[in-house]
Amino acid sequence: MALAHASPGQALDVRPLGPRLADAKTSALFKSEDLEILRLVLLAGRSFPQHKVPGEVTIHCLEGSLDIQLEARSVRLEAGALLFLTRHTVHAVHAVTDASALVTICLKP
Repeated sequence: MALAHASPGQALDVRPLGPRLADAKTSALFKSEDLEILRLVLLAGRSFPQHKVPGEVTIHCLEGSLDIQLEARSVRLEAGALLFLTRHTVHAVHAVTDASALVTICLKP
């Protein structure tokens, strides 16, 4: 079964999940030909493995704490912090604490 995505003009609630975070799953919120937006959910100690995408990416930490591993360094994102990555940037995401983030991916460079 395909995931339901937001329709054009539909408002979505992307506030922190708070007590619901422990039971939440990563979910795609919107996908078009040019853009994808998802809520990434990682519990403390879990990681999203090293990868890269052909388009630009933003990672906006909504709650908790994430370490973003880049080629030469690591960047800590706390709630409210936003990170921009250029296309083809190799990165991995590790949850320092239970965390969720809004991830935006430009699908067409």
